[in-house]
Amino acid sequence: MASRIQFGWTITVHILFASLSIGLAPFLVYVTVQEVRTGDQRYARLREFWTKVFGVGFVMGTVTGIPMGFMFGTNFGSFSTTVGELLGGPLSFEVKMAFFLEAVSLGVLLFGRERVSDRFYVLSSVLVGVGAWLSAFWVLVVNSWMQTPRGYEIVTEGGTSVARLTDPVAAFFNPRFPWMYVHMQNASIIAVTLLVAGVAAYFVRTNRESDAWRTALRLAVVVLLVTSAFQAVHGDAYGRHVADTQPHKFAAMEAHYETGQADLHLVAIPTDPEAITDPRAENLYTISIPHAASFLASGGDPTTEVTGLDDFEFESPPVAIVFWSFRLMVGLGFWFIALGAWGTYRYWRGDLAEADRYLQVLTASAPLGFVALLTGWYVTEIGRQPWLVQGVLRTAEGVSPSLTSTEATLTLLGFVVGYLGLLAAFLLVCKGFVDEERDRCGVGDRDDTDGTTDGRPREVTADD
Repeated sequence: MASRIQFGWTITVHILFASLSIGLAPFLVYVTVQEVRTGDQRYARLREFWTKVFGVGFVMGTVTGIPMGFMFGTNFGSFSTTVGELLGGPLSFEVKMAFFLEAVSLGVLLFGRERVSDRFYVLSSVLVGVGAWLSAFWVLVVNSWMQTPRGYEIVTEGGTSVARLTDPVAAFFNPRFPWMYVHMQNASIIAVTLLVAGVAAYFVRTNRESDAWRTALRLAVVVLLVTSAFQAVHGDAYGRHVADTQPHKFAAMEAHYETGQADLHLVAIPTDPEAITDPRAENLYTISIPHAASFLASGGDPTTEVTGLDDFEFESPPVAIVFWSFRLMVGLGFWFIALGAWGTYRYWRGDLAEADRYLQVLTASAPLGFVALLTGWYVTEIGRQPWLVQGVLRTAEGVSPSLTSTEATLTLLGFVVGYLGLLAAFLLVCKGFVDEERDRCGVGDRDDTDGTTDGRPREVTADD
């Protein structure tokens, strides 16, 4: 349990920085291209601010991510022995193909604006994005294989059963991979779009004339509407795939214990303290759509029988965490659609920058995309239990046999303290960036010049 919590805690912190890189990369490419194409200083200002945030996030992602690789040996040695051949290749590719590409290109993006040509500078932003997205590709190849393993066979080597890679294409492009990759990348874009929108809303309230942050605000609310709506549609189809490949996870998502037709709980409220840790139909107040979970699981048949948790041969995952995480994720998803629609409507009316209440709500909602992303990962990972590799290796069988409970607990405490310190450091540095930008956004500040030094407002073009 201590090893599971330790790995869960480290990946909870690490994924915040990983998703920041994934989601911010397309935005940086866009503003860099626009800056070079138009010479408009508003794009230069956005690029300067968010590149600094990206750089600090990249450093923190590296620091928090490296220990997870060591934990495969220190905490989950049996897991590494059994499936190391399937994991080693993709994780090595992630370092050599993605991390190095992103790290080298980021150096140019951070320090090369006045040192390289415009085209090469744009190329550096593209390569940073490619590196971030390629890194996610290889990590999710590994994780998706653990959810729906393919392309392997179990053999005995030295008296130990191990998984041997037999078909790399089947293993890497297993049934879960395309669903997981699309959902994760879009979730990262949503999280960062909300962050950009929230920060832009804060600066626009500070100075209504800041053309750079008005531009960021307009861009963010439209992207938020499109990506959050797409996530809802994709998530619905993804749920049917989960029901087909991991029915016990689907049952945990709906707290469905008895095999039969399953209702979909739109709202679930505990009626007593026990319902929080053990949600069941009889101890929840729910607003439900009858047989809708059966409809979703089957893709259209409300009479479909859904296997309940009581009828699986192995133990259930921690149902409460999966059940409540799923509802928080979905609820936030609909909130994001509402925010995007609200902002797009105000943009269409032409008074987005003057909508004080909306700007305040947007600023308060800035971190919620990362909350939704984390709860989605909890559904994915905790819902897979008791399996480390679905149908192949249980979590209890993957722990390092020589590790003692005391050792695991002490290192867990150390990681909690250390990673909290890293989170605090990151937030403190970013606060410095915000304070500096807020000072620039003082009354009378304008950033809409055409790149010259005379401070004259640029001519409004069709691009606006």
